[in-house]
Amino acid sequence: MKTAIASALLGAVVLVAGCAGYSASGPSAEARLKPTQGNKTSGFVHFQQKGDRVTVRASIEGLTPGVHGFHIHEKGDCSAPDGTSAGGHFNPGGKHHGAPASADHHGGDFGNLTADANGRASLTLVVANGEITLDRDAANSIIGKGVIVHADPDDYKTQPTGNAGKRVACGVITRN
Repeated sequence: MKTAIASALLGAVVLVAGCAGYSASGPSAEARLKPTQGNKTSGFVHFQQKGDRVTVRASIEGLTPGVHGFHIHEKGDCSAPDGTSAGGHFNPGGKHHGAPASADHHGGDFGNLTADANGRASLTLVVANGEITLDRDAANSIIGKGVIVHADPDDYKTQPTGNAGKRVACGVITRN
């Protein structure tokens, strides 16, 4: 009897251990933001997919107080001192630039972050309708793309960038 119980218990432990890497809520990814030359901005952006929705959670520090543009860019390359190696905005649907809530906007248009008096900003945003995905093989995948925080606010009008100014931080999105 003790052997049967021990065997069943061991089987349950192996089953739980085997599921440790599985996330019932879908795939996740993150980008570690590092400052571009002459800046102090850093932080993390976490992405969690569930169905056709991706929740974006950003925690950033070292900003000047105020509003800053926040976008996904087409290349996961932060090698240029000013972050320009990340290319332009990620725009898999070929749409105009705009606010995240507007009908016409890039998949990488995340809008603006607002930094407090201490230079800290956080944002939670849900990107719906399959505009972006964490599926590496999809045309709208953000895996391997860049995340950029800009010095100025996104005006949501100027094409194709939102006139958000220089790039103060850059990070590459990697799947967990």
